[in-house]
Amino acid sequence: MPTKYTHLSTEERVAIMVMQLQQLTLRAIAVLLRRHPSTISREIRRHSQLGRYDSSHAASRARVLRHKPRRQSRLCSGSELFQVIIEMLRIGWSPQQIASRLRRIWPDHPERYVSHETIYLAIYAYPRGELKRQLISYLRQGKGKRRPRTQSAIRRERYPAELSIHLRPPEVADRLVPGHWESDLIIGANNRSAVATMVERTSRYVILAKLDAPTADAAAQAISREMSRMAPSLLKTMTHDQGSEMARHAEITAHTGMKIYFADPHSPWQRGSNENTNGLLRQYLPKGTDLSLVTQERLDEIADLLNTRPRQTLGWKFPVEVLVEYLQLLASNKLETIN
Repeated sequence: MPTKYTHLSTEERVAIMVMQLQQLTLRAIAVLLRRHPSTISREIRRHSQLGRYDSSHAASRARVLRHKPRRQSRLCSGSELFQVIIEMLRIGWSPQQIASRLRRIWPDHPERYVSHETIYLAIYAYPRGELKRQLISYLRQGKGKRRPRTQSAIRRERYPAELSIHLRPPEVADRLVPGHWESDLIIGANNRSAVATMVERTSRYVILAKLDAPTADAAAQAISREMSRMAPSLLKTMTHDQGSEMARHAEITAHTGMKIYFADPHSPWQRGSNENTNGLLRQYLPKGTDLSLVTQERLDEIADLLNTRPRQTLGWKFPVEVLVEYLQLLASNKLETIN
């Protein structure tokens, strides 16, 4: 780390705020910015409002202290707000998600609100150059559609009738109680690698598991390993398609306590949350990727990005926020019962 002290730049302050939203530790932020941890700690302590670091407040105060007051329009190039939006675009958020989240970050500062149309206009009005090309590349160009599985892949129902999706508990369908999951496999290049995707139906919380091979044994081991890290109260049921990779489903149930159900053949809409998530994952794992080269650590990073992305269906909350709120409610109810 450099020993000579220099003032934090606007870009560094914006990065601190965005990385705090991603729940990175002070030490991790310091390493990424090549700053001493005490510098980051002092910066956050001085410029936090309502327990949250505010890069705009920090930069404004710094300008006043340097006797260089300057007023900038809300979304002009180089403004504090524009830098915040750029960082959010870089981590995969859409303009609509950004516009809605700004209101939650600064509920008492309407001057920092912008619509998603304004964000689009600002990007396309940006002068030609590399940054403009990067900004446009961050925008999603529409949802990719996954190819339906071939007839030879699923010719008939593979699993017992008592494990049919139609026999799931009624609470699974209404999405009111967390703990019910949908799962699938994403297959990599040459059908030699795979990643298991698990999505919690209520919160849309995502878990990704690296498979050593696209086989039933590897799927059972990977899914059991990653799902066992969740609280038991969040492991009620899981619904998968009828692919042969779930032939060892009884082992998953034995390790996690979850009962496994199976969707009807050729019915991806019965696992809509999972299908949608697989589409989002293509932003990070394009088709044709050799998934054997993707580490579990990288998969965890991608899952974190999705779990800290505001969702319209959740009232613009993060999936992780919804899950934490549920666990806190469970804990408080248990305390009331004990008392």
